[in-house]
Amino acid sequence: MTSAAERPLLFLDVDGPLIPFGSSAGQKEVAAASSTTVDQGNPLLGRLDPGIGARLIALGCQLVWATTWMEEANEVVAPRIGLPKLPVLEWPDADAEGTPRGLHWKTRPMVEWAAGRPFIWVDDEISTMDRLWVDASHPGPSLLHQVEPTKGLQVADFCALTGWLDAQGAPGPQAACTQGSTGRRRPYGEP
Repeated sequence: MTSAAERPLLFLDVDGPLIPFGSSAGQKEVAAASSTTVDQGNPLLGRLDPGIGARLIALGCQLVWATTWMEEANEVVAPRIGLPKLPVLEWPDADAEGTPRGLHWKTRPMVEWAAGRPFIWVDDEISTMDRLWVDASHPGPSLLHQVEPTKGLQVADFCALTGWLDAQGAPGPQAACTQGSTGRRRPYGEP
């Protein structure tokens, strides 16, 4: 892999990975709000880590929203965590036939979008069926990384992502694997 166009994709969920559902700093646990009622007053938005965007960018991947927030992720979440506007994985047709039981709605569209490119999927709802589907349907390397939804993305998660990227031949140091790091990984193909 030598060109920037071949950088791995990183499909990113919001609820769970970026907005943890667990109690924090003595607060009562708050139930996840529906993405259909997302607005500036969503109490869960305060759980977003404003520095996590830089850590995600430092991975050197092409980031893509894979969330029920859809375009609202660009409007509400991205500015709060320091991300630019990202492409959005679209919902499949509700009438799509032949989806195996237990397969997440995101799995097929991600494999189609990736079109053989390496990709990472960061989510809190990854099943065995999703892993089997990707293994059977995607010819390129992939990492389906499940995040603990009560904690969100942690240092250990970034270490796992960085380790996988390094194993794929990504240049650059393991900057994203250190606590609070904003070190930048060089994108694929960049000297």
